[in-house]
Amino acid sequence: MEKIMLKAGKEKSLRNRHPWIFSGAIQHAPKASGTFEVRDAKNQFLALAYYNPQSSLAGRVVSWKSGKTWDKASLHLRLTSALERRKGLLGPTQTAARIVASEADLLPGLIVDLYGSALVFQILTKGMEDMRSILIELFEEIFAPEILVERSDEAIRKKEGLEERKEVIRGVVPEGGVEIIEHGMKLLVDIWDGHKTGFYLDQRTNRHLVKSYAKGKRVLNCFSYTGGFSLAALMGGATNVVSVDESRPALNIAEENIKRNGLDSNSHTSVQADVFKYLRQLREAGETYDLIIMDPPKFVSDRKHIDRACRGYKDLNLIALQLLSENGILVSFSCSGLLSRELFQKVLFGAGVDAQCEIQVLEHLSQSDDHPVLLTFPESLYLKGFICRKITTL
Repeated sequence: MEKIMLKAGKEKSLRNRHPWIFSGAIQHAPKASGTFEVRDAKNQFLALAYYNPQSSLAGRVVSWKSGKTWDKASLHLRLTSALERRKGLLGPTQTAARIVASEADLLPGLIVDLYGSALVFQILTKGMEDMRSILIELFEEIFAPEILVERSDEAIRKKEGLEERKEVIRGVVPEGGVEIIEHGMKLLVDIWDGHKTGFYLDQRTNRHLVKSYAKGKRVLNCFSYTGGFSLAALMGGATNVVSVDESRPALNIAEENIKRNGLDSNSHTSVQADVFKYLRQLREAGETYDLIIMDPPKFVSDRKHIDRACRGYKDLNLIALQLLSENGILVSFSCSGLLSRELFQKVLFGAGVDAQCEIQVLEHLSQSDDHPVLLTFPESLYLKGFICRKITTL
């Protein structure tokens, strides 16, 4: 039986149960992709992993136990276990959740999101691509969705030697989007053309939290996408919300979400604009807000660009602080996994110094619990945020 043999001294991360194997750690491996035992230089068993010789991240562990197989039965067990772990999250007031979070659910390279009657999945690696037909059978069997959509249209697939793919496998995708309920809010999700699989489910807990800070406030929601935070703020009693995003289709959905929840559309303004430029225009005009939400896209995917990303985050948060009223609230996020919470906090510190104000950190934020963090896989913790209060009277 063919095996993946590691170089001497390269087994430490696997012994600590980190599921990734980089090509530079491999002494010898099969020429073709497949699932193989991984052994150290002394031929001791370490793990079972699927292997892709075309990728620098060549192996991903699927089992730590000798004698295990990677087959339909294994996938069935992992999928049903992941669903069981989410059952407590789902109900009449919560109809959407991430069911499978890749490595964090012991299914590396697979994302599965439930949006009401629709199931949307992404396959990001060659190992999961090889199991695609089996996965589709299992999705039908376990979830029986009315709509089944594949959104494997991420550029990262190219690193695995795979083409991007989008496909409706079952049902018909509604033109206006699929409706979900999140903490009682009705939200439309564009599962065909929207970001990722359609919605940022990882912010569910944080959207709910924003409600408690919104009462009586003028709110600016930057990088608003389809207005999840905007809707939460309005339902929390905000007097006025401005949603800023570059995408007109996303803003159209935000406006529909507000109508769908019976809220006054006059209390919401959509602005299609580059957020950096628009914030500077607001500063020049002397505008102020009581609550600002800053949830930008990922700024960095390569360590050599971290400094540039930090400058971008600092610029955004500096202007946000300048736009905030006294005792105003800033809710600021970074979803860049390469940027640590400690570094992001330093970025906010620098923005506060330049804005000549004090920043009180009220709450430390992270991703929702349907995006669990695997302690042996620190990369599964990527979203970090702070709820801060601005003070200038000290």
